[in-house]
Amino acid sequence: MTKEELELRQGIIEACRSMNALGVNQGTSGNISARHGDVMLITPSGVPYDQLKPADIAEMTLTGAYGDWSGPLQPSSEWRFHLDIMRSRPEVGSVVHTHSTYATVLAICGKEIPAIHYMVAASGGPTIRVAPYETYGTPALSTQALAALKDRSCCLLRNHGVIATGANVKRALWLAVEVETLARQYYLSLSIGGAQVLSDAEIAHVIEKFKSYGPRPKPAGKAARGRQPAGGKTAARQRAGSRGR
Repeated sequence: MTKEELELRQGIIEACRSMNALGVNQGTSGNISARHGDVMLITPSGVPYDQLKPADIAEMTLTGAYGDWSGPLQPSSEWRFHLDIMRSRPEVGSVVHTHSTYATVLAICGKEIPAIHYMVAASGGPTIRVAPYETYGTPALSTQALAALKDRSCCLLRNHGVIATGANVKRALWLAVEVETLARQYYLSLSIGGAQVLSDAEIAHVIEKFKSYGPRPKPAGKAARGRQPAGGKTAARQRAGSRGR
């Protein structure tokens, strides 16, 4: 096992523990997978997160015989939708599945999350859809999940829970937490008369703005021009200060 793979396996375990600490999952009901080259690493079935070791994470092929796995423990019972998402969506580096309370309440009621807040744009569209109910771990559930995830990075599963995807484990877990936050906001808004929903056009605008959001390196040359001389004031500020004395 390479150092990179070991770190990825440990990262999956840490994310599992974070799910419960953050309150978006209970017990071993959730599961997490991550892409590693031509294989998918995924949590084993039914093992308490505080007992997991890197070697316990199951490995499944993304290019070989469908469903083949290796490891000391069998993969999560939800391995099908994890595997199908990764096989059909090469941009996805991780899948996080939770049973977070408010999102699952909405899923139980068959309510998708509309654009009650601009952060719905993190899903990739103006709504977070609800996939129709199918028994857990079945090919039918995987099919419904893939349909609900079309042009989306997350979805709800009817009477079940949440799927969130991302380029890496941290990003997928962040989105799972964001889905639960949006679900809680929507649930509470329903209790006081309902939400004012943003337009599809506004969410499309926000999605475009998100593309340039976050820390980015400065263009070459700008750092030098913005640098201040020793002493804490620029020459211009020094001149302005002398005029005001």
